[in-house]
Amino acid sequence: MADTLCTTRRALLKAGCGALAALAAGCDGRRAAAGAERTFAFHGLAMGSTYTVKVVAPGLSAAGRSAVREAAYAALERIEARMSTYRADSELARFNRHAAPTPFAVSAETLAVLATAQRVSAASGGAFDVTVAPVVDAWGFGPSKRHRVLADGERRALGARVGHRMLALDAPAGTVTKSRPDVRADLSGIAKGFAVDAAAHAIEALGFSDFLVEAGGEVRTRGHNAAGEPWRVGIERPDALPQQVHRIVPLRDGSLATSGDYRIFFEHDGRRFCHEMDPATGAPVAHRLASVSVVHADCALADAWSTALFVLGPERGFALAAAQGLAAHFILREARGFEDRQTPAFAALGAGPSLRG
Repeated sequence: MADTLCTTRRALLKAGCGALAALAAGCDGRRAAAGAERTFAFHGLAMGSTYTVKVVAPGLSAAGRSAVREAAYAALERIEARMSTYRADSELARFNRHAAPTPFAVSAETLAVLATAQRVSAASGGAFDVTVAPVVDAWGFGPSKRHRVLADGERRALGARVGHRMLALDAPAGTVTKSRPDVRADLSGIAKGFAVDAAAHAIEALGFSDFLVEAGGEVRTRGHNAAGEPWRVGIERPDALPQQVHRIVPLRDGSLATSGDYRIFFEHDGRRFCHEMDPATGAPVAHRLASVSVVHADCALADAWSTALFVLGPERGFALAAAQGLAAHFILREARGFEDRQTPAFAALGAGPSLRG
């Protein structure tokens, strides 16, 4: 059956994405042991996935460790409560049920995420669009998990409900207004990155300046690792089981997010349909790109831009990334493996060579 080949978001993220972040300390052997003594690390479940936090804090007291744990988890849980597509009581779910032609009041954080999303939507020509929620759900990539292939007529009908201009934001009033009652938003392409940012800000507010926060594969770093070097974050090799690192990126005061087609998908009649939707067609993207990784100061923007570039594909996406000055790494499928492409800004980061085999 087709659905047996689909990897769910929750199962995937618990099983794998954090494994690459575990390599981020960038130490081996005795250096790793020495770094572990200076690093407070912990992990848990939040945002429908796993999260990992590493803080360089030699001699941190039990009270200090507890404060870091509580601050990081509280930030992640707060964003999930506001922006989850899976929780019926989330602020986003209540907004999606709001069918009146009146403004809907949202928190400052939700409004900030929507404003950021609107900017990326405009800059990407609509390739990133949070109003794609009805299409995501219809293909079975939302909470229902009932996967199916949509007919052309249904895709056209759903397309009438998609478009970032259908949301009107009023920052002074703290409200969002829909242009039609059946417009719904899906913040999956940006909320996890924003949650990582929120957790990082919470840890920084406690006075720490060297740490790494990862949730569901989205990473934000501050300062250095225990060895006094930039944090080393792995970009996953597409399709590899068990997971492998394809490229290692040194990060200091930066974030990395990746979008790809190889973890969340279903197959039907020999075709793979991934969860990344093209708002212009109302269907999953279909091109040679396996993944796009973006490095940015803010994880929310890295998250949104990686989605936009992946939707645009290897040619249009790469051209836009270069024009925007984005640090982006593209992995393309070829007959005999993968091809790597990177923008000048990404090349300047000095990422390590790809693993072969």
